[in-house]
Amino acid sequence: MNILSRDKQIEVIAALTEGLSVRATARVTGVNRGTVASLALRIGQGCARLHDGTMAGLRVGRLEIDELWQYVGKKQKNVTPEDGDALGDQWTFVALGSSSKAIISYMTGKRNGETTHQFIRDLRERVIGAPEISSDGLRYYGPAIREAFGNKVAYGKIVKTYSVTHLAKDAGGRYSPAQVIAVDREVVSGIPAEISTSYVERSHLTLRMSSKRFARLSNGFSKRLEHHSAAVSLYVAYYNFCRPHEAHRTTPAVALGLSDHVWSVGELLDAALAKSKAPKGFRVIQGDKS
Repeated sequence: MNILSRDKQIEVIAALTEGLSVRATARVTGVNRGTVASLALRIGQGCARLHDGTMAGLRVGRLEIDELWQYVGKKQKNVTPEDGDALGDQWTFVALGSSSKAIISYMTGKRNGETTHQFIRDLRERVIGAPEISSDGLRYYGPAIREAFGNKVAYGKIVKTYSVTHLAKDAGGRYSPAQVIAVDREVVSGIPAEISTSYVERSHLTLRMSSKRFARLSNGFSKRLEHHSAAVSLYVAYYNFCRPHEAHRTTPAVALGLSDHVWSVGELLDAALAKSKAPKGFRVIQGDKS
């Protein structure tokens, strides 16, 4: 059995966090493609547990919540009843601290009430007090936030209306985002000082650039949901602990007081490997399973 050296493991994980696909990482590092995939799965699993152990008891003044789309295995239109919930559209819910720019909570699953409630309950367990919350117009957020945070939390949602005439035959019309023709801000409860999801929406762009599984118009998409979830967990841990944010010139973890320095990829690798032996599962919702 071949065992990768620590330096080679660091090289593989560094390549994955810089947006290379599994195949490209295998070519660049000279590591077998199956070994790259197995390492990515194990480290991603450890990163999920690292997040669970570190992102807790946080005081956050304001949170922004939004969801990011990708598909697993096949497009939703090709999913059959026999495929179940593990294939087709998958949404990654993200809660971002607007000041620290840290990803406080995240969860991958279907864009439905079950996933939304699980996600908001997880978020509630990580933060202290009642932070101000902004979200998009997804209808499941209101009941979930009331259940977890109560009716007095300062919560507002931003609802964007897109042009229905966006679809076009030319390439620019097919691949560019739909035009926003109206933006409405609605106070749901309390008195929010600001209603905006700009920071978390910008963080979605960083995720798409940093993980090949989220790249549009490519074949780098995940073929299995557990690998997709592991890729998200790897990104979140790298983003929080290793990648300095331009707004702070340090990492979100340092901004939150969770670390006193910017982690190297080697430190992240060691922490994830230590956590990967724990018996806890992925941060993913599959039907009735969490």
